[in-house]
Amino acid sequence: MIEIFLKTLPFFGLIGLGYGAGRSGFFPPEATAYLTKFVFYFALSAMLFGFAANLSLAEVFDLRAAGAYLWAGAMLYITVMGVAFLRRAAMTEALIEAHTSVNGNTGFLGVPMLVVLLGASSVPTVLLVLTIDMIIFSTLFVMLVTLARDGRVDATLPRKLFVAVLKNPMVMAMALGLTWSGTGWQVPVIANEFLTLLGAAATPCALFAIGASLADKKVERLKVVSWLTFGKLVLHPTLVAFSALVLFRVDPQVAGVLVAAAALPVAGNVFILAQHYNTGPARVSAAILVSTLVSIATVPVVIAWVTGF
Repeated sequence: MIEIFLKTLPFFGLIGLGYGAGRSGFFPPEATAYLTKFVFYFALSAMLFGFAANLSLAEVFDLRAAGAYLWAGAMLYITVMGVAFLRRAAMTEALIEAHTSVNGNTGFLGVPMLVVLLGASSVPTVLLVLTIDMIIFSTLFVMLVTLARDGRVDATLPRKLFVAVLKNPMVMAMALGLTWSGTGWQVPVIANEFLTLLGAAATPCALFAIGASLADKKVERLKVVSWLTFGKLVLHPTLVAFSALVLFRVDPQVAGVLVAAAALPVAGNVFILAQHYNTGPARVSAAILVSTLVSIATVPVVIAWVTGF
């Protein structure tokens, strides 16, 4: 347990360094925005392409694992919405809280950290979780919040969602990597070295960017934020563990990666959606900050637990 905690410290140390740089003003919001762009469009995308190009479609899309993760996410979604309705929250508020509870920081934190801590064999499952979070759950939120506000789903919405997916460099990097893998061709040595060199920048830059992006966040509505943090860091991995090990009988090693991914703090892109639809951006922002801070203690516990799977 102590060994796992010590292994996670450098990752959270980089987040802390970014946070300090942001809070001190040495690293202003504009710099954070450009660093995030570099990670999102270049470094992390290169890493994901390199991972996917060396995998087959069958390795990534494990139907049992996908079913287990989706079932757990659906149960948590319903639970969090139910609690929100008990507080007499509006439908849109209930939806963003539910989305906050199921959407972890798999891209910027999970990919670099879990692959190192759980080994190369975790890559296919991490990519599967990333795909589900970015495409299925994000699409579900947009469709439901549109339905709640307009009373119907606009005929142009599917096209808009499809275009949004195509514009996401992480999704496209994985898709192109799997397409390349499907050809059976080896990635040329020079290209592979280029991808490795660029992808190596993803881990430190992504973690630093997470910390810097937290610098201007404040904690409001602490009770609600605490509940959302509990849902994300405790209920989500617990439900995934039950679903994967008991209901869907997923391979234990794959189940362990699913649980570890579910234990990650709230993703930054949830705030972007909350801000875009003007649906509880302050509480989402606070949930990102609090869940990231608390995850310093909870993530090592979960990783120590799943390594026993």
